[in-house]
Amino acid sequence: MTPAAIRRMTLAELGQVVEWAAQEGWNPGLGDAPAFHAADPRGFFLAEVAGEPVAAISVVNHSDDFAFLGLFICRPEWRGRGIGRALWREGLAHAGSRTIGLDGVAAQEANYARSGFVRTGATIRFEGPRSTSTGPTVRAMRPEDLPALLNLDRRSTGIERARFLSAWAGAMPDRKTIVLEQGDGIAAFATARICRLGCKIGPVIAPDADCALALANSVQWSGARIIDVPEANHAFICALVARGYRETFRTARMYRGPAPEGDGTEQAIATMELG
Repeated sequence: MTPAAIRRMTLAELGQVVEWAAQEGWNPGLGDAPAFHAADPRGFFLAEVAGEPVAAISVVNHSDDFAFLGLFICRPEWRGRGIGRALWREGLAHAGSRTIGLDGVAAQEANYARSGFVRTGATIRFEGPRSTSTGPTVRAMRPEDLPALLNLDRRSTGIERARFLSAWAGAMPDRKTIVLEQGDGIAAFATARICRLGCKIGPVIAPDADCALALANSVQWSGARIIDVPEANHAFICALVARGYRETFRTARMYRGPAPEGDGTEQAIATMELG
């Protein structure tokens, strides 16, 4: 067999890999590829055999200290040939000495552990109906809000990821970011994006479950709401379940290196691909 050649993807190729993810049932957002790519254009790797793309991985360097691994996909007909292992090594090398996080499916958890990843918890996907309940008033994000949102995100996650969030939170036809003000400033925010099915809401950065729920309820797009919640967020999980949300999927949150420490206000993650 012709050996696989590994190289970095173009943005157009990343769009195709996101389509692979859709075929795997991951239900990505319609505009995810440009936001992903903006976070670290050199962090997306493609394996080719005789010029045919067959597998991919992303290891996005958010900062000098932290990276996140995702989009690890091999086309079904090319599995079991060692291509994934070669991609894995290339991706980890890109991260260097940084801590690397990932959200891994249960079937791969032992494999990730052999590469030094340690499970710290789980990320649970909840899906529920559009709500018509009222709550605190929220508004659309304005460009001048970005520094405040970056600060809230940094404190919440323990991670500096300005490139990613600047692109992720930007207003587009298929995504929007909303903020909740308290006192003289912004206390909470969330980004919602239209997906192949329904819409996903994340990150949700809020001081408590009530504020997080107010942000989620304010999204007026049609279709189901999908929210990926760290398992430690018991109050927000209880609030979602009480309003008809149900668990549909979960992953193991794992880190190689010291896990980042946030302030507890990350009610829902942005995406299982980039953290």
